[in-house]
Amino acid sequence: MYKHPRQEIEAYSLPANSVGKRRYVPVHNSRKRYCTPESSSPDSPAHDVISNATVLVSHNNSAYEDTSGSCVTDDFNDKIKELETVMMGPDSLDLVLDYNDSFDSTSCQETNSWRSTLEAVSRRDLRADLVSCAKAMSENDLMMARSMMEKLRLMVSVSGEPIERLGAYLLEGLVAQLSSSGSSIYKSLNQCPEPASTDLLSYMHILYEVCPYFKFGYMSANGAIAEAMKEENRVHIIDFQIGQGSQWVTLIQAFAARPGGPPRIRITGIDDTTSAYARGGGLSIVGNRLAKLAKQFNVPFEFNSVSVSVSEVKPKNLGVRPGEALAVNFAFVLHHMPDESVSTENHRDRLLRMVKSLSPKVVTLVEQESNTNTAAFFPRFKETMDYYDAMFESIDVTLPRNHKQRINVEQHCLARDVVNIIACEGADRVERHELLGKWRSRFGMAGFTPYPLSPLVNSTIRSLLRNYSDKYRLEERDGALYLGWMKRDLVASCAWK
Repeated sequence: MYKHPRQEIEAYSLPANSVGKRRYVPVHNSRKRYCTPESSSPDSPAHDVISNATVLVSHNNSAYEDTSGSCVTDDFNDKIKELETVMMGPDSLDLVLDYNDSFDSTSCQETNSWRSTLEAVSRRDLRADLVSCAKAMSENDLMMARSMMEKLRLMVSVSGEPIERLGAYLLEGLVAQLSSSGSSIYKSLNQCPEPASTDLLSYMHILYEVCPYFKFGYMSANGAIAEAMKEENRVHIIDFQIGQGSQWVTLIQAFAARPGGPPRIRITGIDDTTSAYARGGGLSIVGNRLAKLAKQFNVPFEFNSVSVSVSEVKPKNLGVRPGEALAVNFAFVLHHMPDESVSTENHRDRLLRMVKSLSPKVVTLVEQESNTNTAAFFPRFKETMDYYDAMFESIDVTLPRNHKQRINVEQHCLARDVVNIIACEGADRVERHELLGKWRSRFGMAGFTPYPLSPLVNSTIRSLLRNYSDKYRLEERDGALYLGWMKRDLVASCAWK
């Protein structure tokens, strides 16, 4: 798990309209009474329920002191009934229903919801428990959420089954979201001591090798670029997240073997701070590596570095020249751009309009096929769990569970994304994935039209997948390629002009 300061989680409080003036005091120092129904006495069952509930949910050894006398409301009495149901357990649910014939239909539905939740706990169904915890949070049922978190802590493990490993990071995100400290936790994770740059690069390389997701994205994008540039003599490629530059190795080799000789290639690489740390230096490292490769294959080559964040890129940074055929590559980068739901600047659509103004011959898009950008917390949680569950399962097939680097790979390459999606809101949530249908709409509004992918791309990727589990699947739909794990689409690739 991540190392970060333990976050204090505010104790469960009653609805605002049921509590008078309160002040926060430690439980172990408190000699005052807690909020109780008017009709209850220290010896009454209701008093015991409230006291026990306070102990159950006050994980930070604190509670609210009532300084305004009695605090009885109908909402509070309803909450007491729910507490009684939880504390008596699933075997007593029928007794509760028989005892209180005055429950209306809404109360019965709520009780059935409690029944489903508690039965899931008894089955130790981790997926259902995680969903139930997130649902309780989305409904502001903090008591139930905290109670389930205590159970979930006993069920997750960074060294267990795929869902147990993912569950550990999902739980981390839930705790951060519940304490309204998601942004600070995510920032603290980024400020924690990073592994040595060589180690981080090693983790990224392991993930690149054990799963075909990145290779699929790079190969499909390269295929579209090679097809569009097959008759061009001067080619300019703008890569908005060049990383280690590994995507362009195979394309340079392909251009070198082109009948009639290779074109003159110029690559403009835009920097990424994480990749800069992993490679141990600036973009000159990438440029020198690619220049050396191009020289080896007798390909005329030039490299242009742009060391600014993607959202700050302007046309003047890109050095577009007349007479060059322009290709623009968006591989796993656009989901980091804030859109209209985050900022009026809407860098996501602004960037697409800017690129269209450069008149590119082809633009490639590779993105994770997930819907978390504008989704509310609960559907966003379910989508994240479903998506990364498939990804963790695919890692489990290729990377043995006892592999000493597997935890490092998942922790440093995937877990922070999971925590960010679950725990952060607003501008602090930088992982904002959209389904390809939404990307189609954005590209269309920017003036782009689809660029058909070559059948050769499809066959090449199918050959690649023969080296991996047969549970991976490749589908071509509506001019785009989808790579999935079993029934779940994970990465989509397409091209535009």
